[in-house]
Amino acid sequence: MLDELDRKILATLQVDSSLSMQEVAERVGLSSTPCWRRIQKLENSGYIKRRVALLDAEKLNLGVSVFIAVRTNQHSAEWVQRFRKIVVSFPEVVDFYRLSGDVDYLIRAVVSDIRAYDDLYQRLIAKIDLQDVSSMFTMEQIKSTTELPLFNAPAKRGRNDAPAERSLALAP
Repeated sequence: MLDELDRKILATLQVDSSLSMQEVAERVGLSSTPCWRRIQKLENSGYIKRRVALLDAEKLNLGVSVFIAVRTNQHSAEWVQRFRKIVVSFPEVVDFYRLSGDVDYLIRAVVSDIRAYDDLYQRLIAKIDLQDVSSMFTMEQIKSTTELPLFNAPAKRGRNDAPAERSLALAP
């Protein structure tokens, strides 16, 4: 269970995990040692999976995002395991989901251009038989974030605490 300070710490780290412990503590209203202990607890309990750097895809010549919708008539455990292993082996694949509905899997890949996508597509279909593959190229990225909304996180409240706010406004 999270209390309001835990939520503030998580919100702060989601925006900038490179902040010093002192900066995080100041932003959430704690001293450094209790803040550090809370962060350790959040890491040990799995709320914080890892801390990463977000890179600029354009500067890395990876400006084309493509969503790849895959339909298959293969659903055996062996085929699924093989398909998963193949897809996750491609470094261009940044997201990979199994879906309900008409599409069985959705893959998001980042590539430099259409030719690079075609190379990825050819490598994929050479390794596994698929019923249908449909690709959609992004024209404009309107929103993309790694920040999760925290208002649904299990809350720990005292007797006099109000319910958690849906917005965690933090001082810069």
